[in-house]
Amino acid sequence: MTEESASYGLLTETSGIDETRNARLQRHLPPLVGLRWLGAGWRDLMDRPVPSLLYGLGTFVLSVAAVAILALYGRDYILFPALAGFMIVAPLLAVGLYEKSRAREQGETIGLRGMLFVKPAAGPQVYFTGLLLSLLMLLWIRSAVLIYALFFGVRPFPGISHITAFLLADPVGWIILGVGTAVGGLFASFAFAISVFAIPMLLDRKVDALTAMGTSMALVWNNLAPMIVWGGIVLALFILCAATGLLGLILIFPWLGHATWHAYRGVAEADA
Repeated sequence: MTEESASYGLLTETSGIDETRNARLQRHLPPLVGLRWLGAGWRDLMDRPVPSLLYGLGTFVLSVAAVAILALYGRDYILFPALAGFMIVAPLLAVGLYEKSRAREQGETIGLRGMLFVKPAAGPQVYFTGLLLSLLMLLWIRSAVLIYALFFGVRPFPGISHITAFLLADPVGWIILGVGTAVGGLFASFAFAISVFAIPMLLDRKVDALTAMGTSMALVWNNLAPMIVWGGIVLALFILCAATGLLGLILIFPWLGHATWHAYRGVAEADA
């Protein structure tokens, strides 16, 4: 084992994957502890709010640009799956928000530049995790296209307005919506479990990506009730963003980003 591998904990007995059923990871948190995290995240947001809101504005602009590109190049048939897939990669996009919350905890002050040019303690390991999440998002989009093909064959995509009305008003549309939601839920749940604490951990500690993701999943599994509620809160706020034409991202994305840091501190930090 190289010195670098040892410093990251690679191939050691400390891998979080080995600790999945470890009672030491159980925090005995109340199911609604997520509301406390939201409160702490809101305080971080309101402390010098401009950098956080500009971060949210940038996320909104990038999201709208992605939607426009899909429409421009005739890829609107993957619009809904892509919007849902955003939740898979969102933890990586929020790393600058975690950094602001971390700095505020330590009595430091950083601006937008410090949030954009973050130096994670784990170095490039965070980008490896981002690559895995991106591949997972692409796999979900491909699965969604396959679901569409199973029901519609090779018929051309009828357009967003038509397919939306069909999904909401037709019994077959309800079946497609149910199947898509079930499959998408599996992808989202897996992505949530491996990343919700992994990205903040890679920012905060010098560990390897697989250890961070394994530990994240173990922590979620051992604190299932509060994490299910927290996942539901995240989903509800994301649906609110989508309902506002993504405008809600300007406020909600930084709010959730800061709150996620406090979720990490409340659940994963005791394992440090």
